[in-house]
Amino acid sequence: METLGIPEKRNWYGLLLLGLAVGVSSGLFGIGGGIIILPAMVYLLGYSTRIAAGTSLFAVVLPSLTGVLSYAIEGNVNLLMAVLLAAGSIVGAPIGSWLLTVLSQRVVRWGFIVFMLLVIASLFIVVPARDAVVEIDWSLGAGLVVLGLFTGVMSGLLGIGGGVVVVPLLVVLFGASDLMAKGTSLLMVIATGTSGTIANLRRKNVDPPSALVIGVVAALATPLGVWAAYTLEPAVANIVFAAFLGLVIIRMLVDVVSSRKK
Repeated sequence: METLGIPEKRNWYGLLLLGLAVGVSSGLFGIGGGIIILPAMVYLLGYSTRIAAGTSLFAVVLPSLTGVLSYAIEGNVNLLMAVLLAAGSIVGAPIGSWLLTVLSQRVVRWGFIVFMLLVIASLFIVVPARDAVVEIDWSLGAGLVVLGLFTGVMSGLLGIGGGVVVVPLLVVLFGASDLMAKGTSLLMVIATGTSGTIANLRRKNVDPPSALVIGVVAALATPLGVWAAYTLEPAVANIVFAAFLGLVIIRMLVDVVSSRKK
């Protein structure tokens, strides 16, 4: 039996394992982890999409916090960059939600898949320098706001987290090091995740016990992912991130095929 989109008996072991996977991925890739949490909760753990989306946004805040602290120790977090990205993302998310009622989900998903393929190709061309310094002027600042806006729109349209878009584009378009991109992305996730969670709690779109289990376990595992990120050479890190984006594309293809069958 299911109550308001929440299984009557939660799979606590499944939530623990999910938190572990999210934590390592969050630290390694600089993502919040929603791209992992949402499908796992819906397809494997029996939550409704509405509850899974709200719970995911709540859960990613804790691992993002420990990830930011882990990257900040080595100076790999840019506060101004994160603020500009978050500002654009907060504006873009409701625009994406509105576009969701206007555009075909299938067309949007195919467009995003093509975009991700281009990003993957670019990661094999541009290898980040770990000592790269990004000087933010007015034009670059405006570009970061636009990137945040695009990220927010994609989040509203497809329910994906910002790191999947932000991390590779900070490296490819803005010349940031892969470590700076990941640390800064996680700081942006804290801002957007917190603002979204407040709204979701008011609308009762969150299962707090599940979110806390995933979030706490993920927060404990995130430093392991950060350690792995520092250990990998930049070129290898690009290849690993490209492989992760390939998994994201597979997930999108599954959604496209599922929507055709309905």
